[in-house]
Amino acid sequence: MNARRRTVLTAGAAGAAALVTGCGSSGDEGGGGDASGTPTASDAASDAASPGTSPDASPGGGQQLAATGDIPVGGGTVFKEQKVVVTQPEEGEFKAFSAVCTHAQCLVSTVSDGTINCPCHGSKFSITDAAVEAGPATRPLPAEQITVSGGAIRLG
Repeated sequence: MNARRRTVLTAGAAGAAALVTGCGSSGDEGGGGDASGTPTASDAASDAASPGTSPDASPGGGQQLAATGDIPVGGGTVFKEQKVVVTQPEEGEFKAFSAVCTHAQCLVSTVSDGTINCPCHGSKFSITDAAVEAGPATRPLPAEQITVSGGAIRLG
């Protein structure tokens, strides 16, 4: 192997090692989860066991998103900060989905005419089950967990 090729391979290996080290994490910087950044079951249990971490938290659920009367029947509301969209397909039936479009990860922006709408490329998702009604997205929006109690809709 000539010297130039050996130098390039050595530099590439050193760069790859630095990249892996820089992207990894040996400590828990408060984010929870394992070294991959994925929350673990024990993290979820400790989160559930410590209500009150947010001013809107309560033992009955997480952060309050809205009152049930704030979500229109046959429509929905996008909560951009939480990246969640809550819909009410029929009176008293509430659903929640990720507000991140499965096509290009843009945030959906509106809910109208029975669909959740992405402004980036025009994808539309059903307010009932987040199934794709119009592409280019090919996968539905993932469901999110909400709790509806006492006229309040809470995340989690």
